[in-house]
Amino acid sequence: MLDGHLLLGWVSFTVIVLLLGLPGATTAYFGLTGNEPLSNLPLNAEPEETVGKAHYKLCDRLKLEKKQRRMCRRDPGVAETLMEAISMSALECQYQFRFERWNCTLEGRYRASMLKRGFKETAFLFAISSAGLTHAMAKACSAGRMERCTCDEAPDLENRKAWQWGGCGDNLKYSNKFVKEFLGKKSKDLRGRVDMHNTNVGMKVIKAGVETTCKCHGVSGSCTVQTCWRQLSPFHEIGKQLKQRYETSIRVGSLTNEATGEGEISPARLQPSPGPSDQIPRTMDLIHIEDSPSFCKMSKFSPGTWGRKCYKDKNCDSICCDRGHNTQSRVVTRPCQCQVRWCCYVECKQCTQREEVYTCKA
Repeated sequence: MLDGHLLLGWVSFTVIVLLLGLPGATTAYFGLTGNEPLSNLPLNAEPEETVGKAHYKLCDRLKLEKKQRRMCRRDPGVAETLMEAISMSALECQYQFRFERWNCTLEGRYRASMLKRGFKETAFLFAISSAGLTHAMAKACSAGRMERCTCDEAPDLENRKAWQWGGCGDNLKYSNKFVKEFLGKKSKDLRGRVDMHNTNVGMKVIKAGVETTCKCHGVSGSCTVQTCWRQLSPFHEIGKQLKQRYETSIRVGSLTNEATGEGEISPARLQPSPGPSDQIPRTMDLIHIEDSPSFCKMSKFSPGTWGRKCYKDKNCDSICCDRGHNTQSRVVTRPCQCQVRWCCYVECKQCTQREEVYTCKA
């Protein structure tokens, strides 16, 4: 659970994404792994009205590849959905890593340098980006914001009745097709294939979290008629699952297939003794090709952990890299002893208390 200060910051949070270069592989990129110069993208942004071909300007702002720009322009709802996907992915990444040394630093050279390397943090960026796009597109279809798709197209569900009774399935079928075309780009080099594998993991986690929701209709609430539709899991749950896969990410290398002469992804054997990297990666495993830096001190990958807020007896030793932490005491005033008056009026007292804040030493 977030404390009051984190929650307040979460509601007012703004994503600043300053992008520099692209990684060297030949996979198609987008979102946290792409070239979109978005700034001041608010958490609770409402889609803007697009009149005529006004969405073309949004597509141009995203600095997409030629095929991606064409796909963006062909439906007025795509541009806003792409922007929403970037916002969702960035916020979820920073939420999942808020207690880690690397807290999903996305600004400036840090992110550009990270994308040039094959760390497991890079693997997470690819997975959360594709998951965000898949989730946002499926939701945009069911919300009626797209011209080329609507409710879930699953043949086993009666979508017309579902819509009539207020239920509309998230269109994962269309979303998957769109994302595969939008991001799909075959690559023979190891880095490109690793990036595409992690991109697919994000899409598969979305698919695995689909649930069927049903609603009964009939006289006096009887279930003589039942309408069902499919819904995606909340994106926080998707982020949580991808974070777990990040923790168990498998390091891989390249192995030449003697039959085809092409390189294949294989477990990287580390000396002197076999370890977790000897596992055969499965389709739902995140994979990486090199070990991550410590992120303790400022480098081209992160600003380090000096001055970072931590929680005593929970993560200060880890985040501060055993350098110790400073303790500051401050007085805060918060609402307390709240009571509901009449139907909808809440009356609270103001309570003052002293709290301690811990930050990492240099």
